[in-house]
Amino acid sequence: MKQSIPITVLTGYLGSGKTTLLNHILHGDHGLKIAVIVNDMGSVNVDEALINQGGFKRTEEKLISMANGCICCTLREDLIVALDSLAQLPDIDYIVIEASGISEPIPIAQSLTLPDNPLGIDLTGQVHLDTMVTVVDAKRIWDDFGSGQPIVDRQKEIVDEENRDIRDLLIDQIEFCNVLILNKCDLLEEWQVEKIETLVHSLQREAKIIRSVRSEIALTEILNTNLFDLEQMSYAAGWIKELELGYQDHVPETEEYGISSFVYRSNLPMDAERFNAFLEKHFPASVVRSKGFVWFAQHSDFSSLMETAGNHVDISPLTYWLATLPKAERMQVLSEDPEIKERWHPLYGDRLTEIVFIGIDMHQSGIEAALDLCLVDEDALQSGLYSKTSPYPWEVSSL
Repeated sequence: MKQSIPITVLTGYLGSGKTTLLNHILHGDHGLKIAVIVNDMGSVNVDEALINQGGFKRTEEKLISMANGCICCTLREDLIVALDSLAQLPDIDYIVIEASGISEPIPIAQSLTLPDNPLGIDLTGQVHLDTMVTVVDAKRIWDDFGSGQPIVDRQKEIVDEENRDIRDLLIDQIEFCNVLILNKCDLLEEWQVEKIETLVHSLQREAKIIRSVRSEIALTEILNTNLFDLEQMSYAAGWIKELELGYQDHVPETEEYGISSFVYRSNLPMDAERFNAFLEKHFPASVVRSKGFVWFAQHSDFSSLMETAGNHVDISPLTYWLATLPKAERMQVLSEDPEIKERWHPLYGDRLTEIVFIGIDMHQSGIEAALDLCLVDEDALQSGLYSKTSPYPWEVSSL
């Protein structure tokens, strides 16, 4: 029986050095017969032309070039078909996917690891995801983080629904990888590279960070590493690690570069209107990333997931609080999870607001004070004398 073929996925924003890295792989001394799937967003597939110029046609690798789309959107089904075809070839040892510069990594990983997809093709027995790699342009990262520029301004061919800004996409790519290559380090001073490494580590605590010049690295760092684990990756982001530690075990990041993180917690609910006004009018630009769970007084039966990255803000209903479940079900969960029982509030149960903030030169006390102003105090909560109006018109099914 043919063995499952390992896959390395290369992600990273436009111009970060992914294609240069791909050329290093194709001409590297690794003894592997590699199939390559390239996804380029332009009407002319520049990436394919670069690979051809580098001698790709003279090698044994097979190139499937997919233009005019995004792997995670319009070309996701084509990716599944391409991989299914490659898996049938007898002489393929390895597959490398170079995602487009605006691809989100999570849908790509899901295509490779989950058996269910619209085409009914189960790839899990044929291929497996070995390594997720993100290439970051160290020279341009601060400009991209600070611009707040919509992605569509940089890449006019992108589909209409891609309305996020660049910082949002960069965070997605940084948070979901096993190996992060900090490229073009030769264009910066040592202290500048260290500052970027500090920021990246605050966003992604588990990935191995490798410095590079012209994307040159030891290929053993990204091929046959066996690093990818979907469950572990789902909990690798810095905001999740911060929540897991708890305030008593928080380890401060270096303050040398002004990069820090903290968790805001409250056992009182937020007023939805005041919280929304804070996000829309008073949210500090110093925050690079925030994410967490919110208890709204107006939506007291269920928790809400809130996250920001750049100019992108998303708030959505998540799940019912344990305190709202039938007593028998609630008691069973409490008996199985002592941590929940330990922090159980006598009146509000597990209802709680916890938000992680990661940023540069943040004024923590000012942010906390602004959030405190959004709270519904205990007297108002107990008497019901608070606004019942919410800007979030959620319709949630009853238990």
